[in-house]
Amino acid sequence: MLTFLSEYTSVFGPLNLFRYITFRAGGATATALFFVFFFGPSIIASLRLKQGKGQPIREDGPQSHLLTKKGTPTMGGLMILSGLVVSTVLWANPRSAYVWIVMFVTLGFGAIGFYDDYLKVTRQSHAGFSGRARLAIETSIAVLACYLMMCASLTPSIASWSDLGNALTIPFHEEAPAARLVVPFLTGFGRDLGFFFLAFGAFVIVAAGNAVNLTDGLDGLAIVPSMIAAGTFATIAYLAGNSIFAAYLGINHVSGAGELAVVCGALIGAGLGFLWFNAPPAQIFMGDTGSLALGGLIGSVAVVVKHEIVLAVVGGLFVVEALSVIIQVFWFKRTGRRVFLMAPIHHHFEKKGWSEPQIVIRFWIISFVLALIGLATLKVR
Repeated sequence: MLTFLSEYTSVFGPLNLFRYITFRAGGATATALFFVFFFGPSIIASLRLKQGKGQPIREDGPQSHLLTKKGTPTMGGLMILSGLVVSTVLWANPRSAYVWIVMFVTLGFGAIGFYDDYLKVTRQSHAGFSGRARLAIETSIAVLACYLMMCASLTPSIASWSDLGNALTIPFHEEAPAARLVVPFLTGFGRDLGFFFLAFGAFVIVAAGNAVNLTDGLDGLAIVPSMIAAGTFATIAYLAGNSIFAAYLGINHVSGAGELAVVCGALIGAGLGFLWFNAPPAQIFMGDTGSLALGGLIGSVAVVVKHEIVLAVVGGLFVVEALSVIIQVFWFKRTGRRVFLMAPIHHHFEKKGWSEPQIVIRFWIISFVLALIGLATLKVR
């Protein structure tokens, strides 16, 4: 919204700053941070009043959680999403189709998580939304988003509703750049997936959403790696959206993708504000409302900028958390025995005697190292 101020540069020269993505990304970060910081206490008070007993705690989990986390309200993702939306609307270019596609996924996944949290709180049970139904809705949202990405890759800037209507039919007639699979380390290597891209891209988005959801089990554990991943993909989006930088680095140029740096900046700011209240001992949990939304956002940005494979590196912590659950369930069904003391894997380390701060901080360090490795792939071509 504030991008229109750049049109008045002739009246006041400094308004030219609003043309620059880097300036607006910084503005989005600061706006989201202060929004969540100042409105956070009232949101927490309201959620605590309405939820009463707060988020139900797993009785089969670490016994310390029954003492330290009982009564803590959930749905803190509403704090993150509110700051994210307000900041994005203010600072992102409203003509960017990619911004609205990513926000569509984020809010769609957030709504699913909100309903799941609502059922858990009202029933005081872990039996929330049906797993199959939830997965079906997530997949539908992701498939639609991927189709819109195919359209946007041919018409990245939507100036009017007629432009949007025309764009929706383009992939049926032309090869959409978004449907290419790009492999890191190999300059110029790519394969056109055609409409199979809808399945591939949707898988990445849904997997990212649920992987972050599984990681969210300790105070601050999911939010900081999410911010690290968002910062990494803000950098990638900015570089991929600039034809000069993309050509120099040998990465896939995605026209218009640079605006996603503003969205990622908003996520970082909202995440920092939320962390203020989520730091141990947490005053609030993000719940599925936040974790699904964050994962969906990061996954959809990765798909837009054609760095889906790099996402598996940058989000390696989320991958390990998800794999630990898959391995545990698979092996237990086959043999009746467990590979880990408890899954997801952060609970395994709790069972081994690691304190919660040890696990959280060490996992943050791992996320930071993985982000550096992911960024290194930009030049190793």
